[in-house]
Amino acid sequence: MKQFYLIIFFIFSITLALAGYISSPFALVFGFILTSIFGNPFPEKTKKTTQILLKTSVIGLGFGMSLTETIQTSKEGFILATLSIILTVTLGLFFINFFSIEKKLGFLIISGTSICGGSAIAAISPVIKANHKTISIAIGVVFFLNAIALFIFPPLGHLFGLTQQQFGIWCAIAIHDTSSVVGAALEYGDEALQIATTVKLARTLWIIPLSFFAMLLFKSSDRKIKTPYFIIGFIVAMLFNSYQVVPESFSINIVELSKRLLVVTLFLVGMNLTGKDLKESGIKPVIVASLLWIFISVFSLLFIIVS
Repeated sequence: MKQFYLIIFFIFSITLALAGYISSPFALVFGFILTSIFGNPFPEKTKKTTQILLKTSVIGLGFGMSLTETIQTSKEGFILATLSIILTVTLGLFFINFFSIEKKLGFLIISGTSICGGSAIAAISPVIKANHKTISIAIGVVFFLNAIALFIFPPLGHLFGLTQQQFGIWCAIAIHDTSSVVGAALEYGDEALQIATTVKLARTLWIIPLSFFAMLLFKSSDRKIKTPYFIIGFIVAMLFNSYQVVPESFSINIVELSKRLLVVTLFLVGMNLTGKDLKESGIKPVIVASLLWIFISVFSLLFIIVS
């Protein structure tokens, strides 16, 4: 009977998110509280659905973007993204040795922090032959920081007087996972959301060169590299909108639906968060991930304000 009511509550929560009655931060916390008290009724399905919904939502957001503006935004964020990734990976490798963290776990945390959270960890893990426990711990640590970022970044953006454009670039560089990037930007404004999505997807492409670097570092040559193909879908959607292949009303409705699907995605992310993996990992991985996150946040903020 308890399971039945949990499923009903689960469906009701998703319905509220789709209807637009739940904000991004609340959806994440609500999902975490629900699974902490009652458990997750569909643990495996929610993990798979989270990835599908996130990629679908990102593609849908492409229908609200202009090709010209996107190219300009990508140029503005390219230098910062490149510098932040190189510096974060370099600093991360130093921290792995300094804190004596298991090499594969440390590199997965570096990958998730420097590029795009869970997506980077999922892409790099088969390249370095990481086991399930190592992957779970890395994702748990990075998602924990993402949850914090979702709440503190919008208020910090207002505190520092960041424009929509500045905030969009900042959260795309400083927040790890795509779901939390778009969630934070969604709270700040539509322009911030568009810019954050564009810069974040450009940053995601760094998964490919980082995978080759991982091959050299771990002397692995027989692993496949996962390419983020959903970015192609985003580009196609953007082209459709830019050249008016589809009616404007269609694009507007798709973008609105995508925003609501992102809230549902964050609810599911919260449902998959657990303190168990963090407890098993110990304090050192959390310290390293936190130090890298603070570095990339402060560095990118100063870069944006000064330039």
